[in-house]
Amino acid sequence: MKRVLTTLAILLVVLAVGMTALVMLVNPNDFRAYMVSQVDARSGYRLQLEGDLRWHVWPQLSILSGGMSLTAPGAAAPIVSAENMRLDVKLWPLLSHRLEVKQVMLKGAVVRLTPESEAHRSSTAPIAPAGSSTPEETRNWRLAVNQLKIVDSLLILQRGDDEQLNVRDINLTLEERRDRQLALELTSRINRDQRDLAVSLQANLDMQHYPQQIDASIEQFQYQLQGAGIPAGGISGSGSLQASYQQAAGVTQPEKVTVSQFTLAMSDSQLSGNATATLGDHPEYTLDINAARLNLDALLGSTPTPQTQNATPTAIKTVTPVVSTERGLGEGDALWQSFSAQLALQVDTLIYRGLTFSKLNLNAVNQAGVLTLSSLQSELNGGHIALTGKMDAKTTPKITLQPTIEGVSVEPLTVAFALPQTVSGKLSLKGQFSGDTFSLDALMRQWRGNAALSVDNLRFQGVNIQQMIQLAVVRNNSNVQALERYDRYTDITRLTGNADLNAGKLRISDITGQSALLSLTGTSQFDLPAQQCDMNFNVRITDGWRGNEQLVDILKSTSVPLRIYCPINNLSYQLQVDQLLRKRLQDEMKKRLNEWADKNQQSQTSKGLKQLLDKL
Repeated sequence: MKRVLTTLAILLVVLAVGMTALVMLVNPNDFRAYMVSQVDARSGYRLQLEGDLRWHVWPQLSILSGGMSLTAPGAAAPIVSAENMRLDVKLWPLLSHRLEVKQVMLKGAVVRLTPESEAHRSSTAPIAPAGSSTPEETRNWRLAVNQLKIVDSLLILQRGDDEQLNVRDINLTLEERRDRQLALELTSRINRDQRDLAVSLQANLDMQHYPQQIDASIEQFQYQLQGAGIPAGGISGSGSLQASYQQAAGVTQPEKVTVSQFTLAMSDSQLSGNATATLGDHPEYTLDINAARLNLDALLGSTPTPQTQNATPTAIKTVTPVVSTERGLGEGDALWQSFSAQLALQVDTLIYRGLTFSKLNLNAVNQAGVLTLSSLQSELNGGHIALTGKMDAKTTPKITLQPTIEGVSVEPLTVAFALPQTVSGKLSLKGQFSGDTFSLDALMRQWRGNAALSVDNLRFQGVNIQQMIQLAVVRNNSNVQALERYDRYTDITRLTGNADLNAGKLRISDITGQSALLSLTGTSQFDLPAQQCDMNFNVRITDGWRGNEQLVDILKSTSVPLRIYCPINNLSYQLQVDQLLRKRLQDEMKKRLNEWADKNQQSQTSKGLKQLLDKL
């Protein structure tokens, strides 16, 4: 045992002495000019190293540098700068004065992908022949480092004149495991608009055809989003995808990104699909998305609460960042005009504002600001909805929609749009509407359009029209009784009408409705922002009368004017049964006396009665 320990001690001493001698014999600053010249010769980038290079022996033989920067040709700012750099080198090649780097580590690095850091070719620089490829030596140099490690660093992204995006706390490891096959591990954090996004991923990169093509496989991606405007608990999830980048090669082959086998979990939602992006001055996108479940309420924090279900639309506050403003679909014209896209979306279950849409299928195309919704179909509340439309950012109004609704339950819709829950039934509708932006407030205040509508099994809560009229008649006439029914609602088997919407003013004309107890006609007007209504009906109570048969017949055929008005949450009514019934009885008596007088024209009494009736 003593011999083994003695041998190990001797080996350690020899190794220490050998490394010390090597460090003393080889000056790392001898590599400075070599590295700078090689970077410039092989890439055109300017490498600048601050301070002296120095050895670091334990636990890994390394060369340490102070600040460093790497600047593209003609750029005004470096693309990479760091507080310090460490080069982990191989020991034995140093004996032959060769520098082989196992790992480059940058700490506190700042990576700028901005217009200032982009390379700018001099007007006098030679131009390579069309179709020429990057020299093999350059590609080898780019991939010569076995491992790149970036710790506690910052990435600054900016495209054109857009706002800068800062990606902080970057910890990245890039390792070459096989020939041009790289393994990537990344953790980072993005802060913007008082929101914090933390991400981590593991990916494999295929660089065999770099820089013309890069293939990537993101095997594990995890994220968590928290902050202003984000639901309590934040949004978190994981995903994976296969991606490929194709460099532009002339006009016939533009720059292109392809994404396949895409999966993403977002809290209570799951997405999958494929996408392609053809980049350039006017990008073109194609997206094919499938979702088993898409819960927008959980993602947007827009679930109606008991406090907002009976509130006016202006009183409802959508959750948004305190430093931003809510934008509708029709806003941001420049954004819609800056790209073209095709979207195919299939969702098994979609939840929005408490509504559950099933079997949703959407197909839409955007052509430089002209967005065409060719079809949107879904099942909702036991019925079916279909929607087509168009949004043209260059016209007014910008948005036109043609909705078709068949047998959709009304009550969940009143909850979703924060309307008073006074109406229930099955709604059918077909019409056309237009507006400038698609938001709840705009729908209530700006949109215009018309539609033919019908409601089956309508129940109007808070007022019993049949009981109201019958009690008014019974109080003034003892010869008739009414059906004792004290329900606080009115049932109508089927109600039809034509709706006209004009900037928050909704008018429903040609209203007809009937049930087992009554029939009605009339018109109604609604002020949606103010939640005011003025409904005028002519109502006939066709059943529920008892008593004098002749009087009952008169009542069944008499249309009683009824006005319901004031705020929807506190309705008032106006009913003048006494005057109407008195006039109807007078007319009926006058009619019957005229008939008797016509039958007895020879009688002196008949002649006197005729003269009296003519004077009335």
